[in-house]
Amino acid sequence: MLALLSLLQVRRDWPGDVLAERLDVSPRTVRRDVDRLRELGYRVEALKGPAGGYRLSAGSELPPLLFDDEQAVAIALALAVAPASGADIAESAVRALAAVRQVMPARLRHRIDAVEVVSTPGATSVDPEVLVAVSDAVRTHQVLRFDHGADDQHDRPPRRVQPHAVVARNSRWYLLAWDDGADDGHGDWRTYRIDRLRPRTPTGLHFTPRPIPGGDPAAFVAARFKGSDVVDAWPCTGTVVLHVPARQVAPYLEPDAVLEDLGPDRCRLTLGSWSWTALAAKVAGFDAPFDVVGPAELRDATGALAERMRRAAGRQGTVRTAQ
Repeated sequence: MLALLSLLQVRRDWPGDVLAERLDVSPRTVRRDVDRLRELGYRVEALKGPAGGYRLSAGSELPPLLFDDEQAVAIALALAVAPASGADIAESAVRALAAVRQVMPARLRHRIDAVEVVSTPGATSVDPEVLVAVSDAVRTHQVLRFDHGADDQHDRPPRRVQPHAVVARNSRWYLLAWDDGADDGHGDWRTYRIDRLRPRTPTGLHFTPRPIPGGDPAAFVAARFKGSDVVDAWPCTGTVVLHVPARQVAPYLEPDAVLEDLGPDRCRLTLGSWSWTALAAKVAGFDAPFDVVGPAELRDATGALAERMRRAAGRQGTVRTAQ
């Protein structure tokens, strides 16, 4: 019956004979289990047609939630790490986890208790009501009005955007929206931190969603943070040889950096940044002698940065004292 419920939840319509084949049971057993689900409060509709079929519809009341072992463990683990998600639901997640654990069989409680999770809340948190309101505007394709950051202090009117996706990234929540540029006439995709966002009264105005460049909202937002237009990759990538052991560099690398051990006192490093000068500064930040392997843009940026640093070091600041 649990397997039947899982199948009904992942697809809208199921022919009866296909369900029987997937579950390796007879059509009669499928009909019996459908009747049992109905008795529990699930609205399973019968479909007309030559072969017949079934459809799971939303009910007016919440029926008992039935999960197989793997689903129950997944829910418990998700609740355990919820405080690190950036949403302000830590207390609710703890209470929900306690409720789920209470009704688990002993064999599953042992699996959950074996994983000792200590999650650290992020530096910022999102009000769940705000998150729901923004997500609902995305789902219903409704123009969103909101204040963002210090808009109130600068007497700025509410912003109006077409919300397309809510993206969770590094324990923060972002809204990806199309700004039609009503103020300056230049429309563009923009991202807004939802923890800084205060929705206004819903507009009731609907819009037709635009195709998100690349088709993947998460990848598009990640690309914007790297200074790229669409592809989730740094626009400037270069290679250097650092005159230090690889083990001294490895703890400080970003996930997309590539490190190669060249011996006891050298390593080759390939990494990226949003500009060539920023990349040169990132390499210099390892506080070790290095040689630029390439490309030429990184070599030129390294020379320009070195000259800038020399000029800055040669200046003497003027200290003024009160008379």
